[in-house]
Amino acid sequence: MANTVSIGNQDFESIREKNCFYVDKTNFIKEWWEGEDTVTLIARPRRFGKTLTISMLEQFFSNRYASRKDLFEGLSIWEHPEYRKLQGTYPVISLSFARVKEQNYTTTREKICEIITNLYIKYFFLRDSEVLTEKDKEYFDRISTDMRDSDATSALYQLSDYLCRYYGKKVIILLDEYDTPMQEAYVYGYWEELAAFTRSLFNATFKSNPYLERAIMTGITKVSKESVFSDLNNLEVVTTTSEKYADCFGFTEKEVFDTLEQFDLSDKKEDVKYWYDGFTFGNISDIYNPWSIINYLDKKQFKPYWANTSSNNLVGKLIKEGSPDIKKSMEDLIEGKSLKTEIDEQIVFNQLGQKESAIWSLLLASGYLKVKNYALDNTRTGFFYEMVLTNHEVLFMFRNMIKDWFSDYTSDYNEFIKMMFAGDLEAMNYYMNEISFNVFSYFDTGERPSKRSRPERFYHGFVLGLLVDLRDRYVLTSNRESGFGRYDIMLEPMQKEDVAFIMEFKIFNPNREKELSDTVESALGQIEEKKYEQVLVGKGIAKEKIRKYGFAFRGKEVLIGECNN
Repeated sequence: MANTVSIGNQDFESIREKNCFYVDKTNFIKEWWEGEDTVTLIARPRRFGKTLTISMLEQFFSNRYASRKDLFEGLSIWEHPEYRKLQGTYPVISLSFARVKEQNYTTTREKICEIITNLYIKYFFLRDSEVLTEKDKEYFDRISTDMRDSDATSALYQLSDYLCRYYGKKVIILLDEYDTPMQEAYVYGYWEELAAFTRSLFNATFKSNPYLERAIMTGITKVSKESVFSDLNNLEVVTTTSEKYADCFGFTEKEVFDTLEQFDLSDKKEDVKYWYDGFTFGNISDIYNPWSIINYLDKKQFKPYWANTSSNNLVGKLIKEGSPDIKKSMEDLIEGKSLKTEIDEQIVFNQLGQKESAIWSLLLASGYLKVKNYALDNTRTGFFYEMVLTNHEVLFMFRNMIKDWFSDYTSDYNEFIKMMFAGDLEAMNYYMNEISFNVFSYFDTGERPSKRSRPERFYHGFVLGLLVDLRDRYVLTSNRESGFGRYDIMLEPMQKEDVAFIMEFKIFNPNREKELSDTVESALGQIEEKKYEQVLVGKGIAKEKIRKYGFAFRGKEVLIGECNN
């Protein structure tokens, strides 16, 4: 009989005691320990078993679990006698920054200090032990949520010292989701302050700590060395492209298919693959995210479980505020096309709003993109990666994200689409200006948007909205090759009874045009000159069923005109 599926349980002890469904990943213990790396940073997308792995490591190595050998009996690690002797023999400091999701630096610092303070409470027996001097006890007593920076950034170092003295053995430090507060810091604008604090904390804890035996840090990204790891030259970094530990996080296809058989769901293998396969770590492809698989086993329904577990604030911010090129690339990805770009797995957060490749690097690290192919660039000094959306679940997420851009203005947006189908040009102009006025600044919140690109930020977002909202009725194609300031789209109906649309977008140019109406005429002239309708006519669509619109932008003002067939 299949084991009980426990949703959201990330405690190894609880899962084993209650005989819940578990895919054996304990061989990671052996692989990591024999690697002899002092500090290991493992970057994996969210919900890929990082927290459960940290729990497993703590309960394997910690002397607080010395009597719990039963937790590992029957698992792969227990097949090795030397590891049976190793279990429960080290002092372990385990902490997580998963819940540090604040909107300002002050409360973020307080939350981190609270986590450290709770560790000191956990080990309060050290306070009155003979191994601490009076000066040590004074320091111990200063640990609090409002302690000064010098105490806070040294706290894990000092606790390592105390534990090492007490047990006569160096400590293992486990830090889960180290980069969660850093991503929030970027979103809410306090990155520099947090980076400085974190750099000091990490240097004392992981670099200049003679009481450290081994350490593991987990997160989604590898934050740039210059930002927080500048003094850590003993750091082994394992990213999604690394071959190390490639099958230790996430489920392999064999593990998934074996599980489906165990749950009498063998006939669902192809559907499960379509929805949840697609991740590649190192040289192993066909990795599935555990959260979606576990939820599917429990509910037996295909839904975007993994993609809906987070607000995706950072991803949404980067795409929404991104340049027209970012939005164009998103159009291609949503339509199933690929993106070719350089990537740098070392995420530089202060470049995310300025460097396009940094955004795609983050989306790759976060699991939203997967590498299809890669090759040396023309200079043979770097690589170009061809990437696509990871799977159907991710596509589903991005479509909903784009729809949410207009969620506060849904009535105006929906009315515009209705008027577009009705051919009511006057109403189209009214509603388009309402949308533009309300939503324009929403797409224009980047740190340094150029004046000329601001209208493009809006109407490329608008086009993405059309692409998502009309995907069930139309095939959207676009021509984006003729320079700055113009963009045409074509909506080809899937049903013969529907009308087709050609739209040309242009920005008002005061050097060439006196009025906004001149810009409209230029856009309509472009449609006629380039004979865009011939593509649709060639597919059997009658000319009278093709509507041609020119959109002109001047600031938040929009004017729409129509060609007469």
